[in-house]
Amino acid sequence: MDEKELKTSPKQRFFIILIAVLMLGSIIAGYVAIIFNNGKSDSDVDNAKIAEYQAAYDEISNKVSEASSKYYDKLINYKSEVKAYNEASANEGGVVSKDLSAGTGRTLTENDSDYLAYYIGWCSDETVFDSSFDDYENPTKLKPFIDLSSSQLIEGWYSGMKGAKIGGVREITIPSDLAYGEGEICDGTNKPIKFIVLTVAREGEMAELADELSLASNRLQYAYYGMDYDKDAGAEETIEENATTEE
Repeated sequence: MDEKELKTSPKQRFFIILIAVLMLGSIIAGYVAIIFNNGKSDSDVDNAKIAEYQAAYDEISNKVSEASSKYYDKLINYKSEVKAYNEASANEGGVVSKDLSAGTGRTLTENDSDYLAYYIGWCSDETVFDSSFDDYENPTKLKPFIDLSSSQLIEGWYSGMKGAKIGGVREITIPSDLAYGEGEICDGTNKPIKFIVLTVAREGEMAELADELSLASNRLQYAYYGMDYDKDAGAEETIEENATTEE
């Protein structure tokens, strides 16, 4: 199979934020910052602290990549499954799931988020818009996993992964209305997309690494807003409690 050039325009990257690890943590940090930052200027941001937290984040990311190496050979075997498909049929056929390798772990339920995942995502013309490989054309390792417990993905992902067994590899076809709709992806809008997803249990060492990565990410995000995550993380709980009280 001739693999197409990986295209990752800024707009595509924006809408593929679902593949970015820990997106939800970033959103929460931004919301908290608006309420509690009290108009801090850029001069209030501690660049030394940001550098410290960036180094810590990079360190744990490297550990995650090392731990992910055992899944590299399994995922790369499925690069040949990345093939062109009919866009119209994919948009009209609803979410379609196909197990390429059956897992042996527990079965994922509706809206299940208690697992980790590695993936390849592509368009109808075979163009890969993102993947867990460090370089899709010339891969050498896997990037950090998606931690579903701290990420918010598109609706079609959850629908397509329902019924999959942990440890397996599943291909899912997602029509536009359950993907990005009017959002730009695959050089257009209202485009169906496909994923190959390798699921991993969020337990043991992998769970510990996921928690460490989440903490490192949150600390870094807060630092960019001139805040201290270890001191201000309770702000999120305060917001939720106040919202519940008002209801």
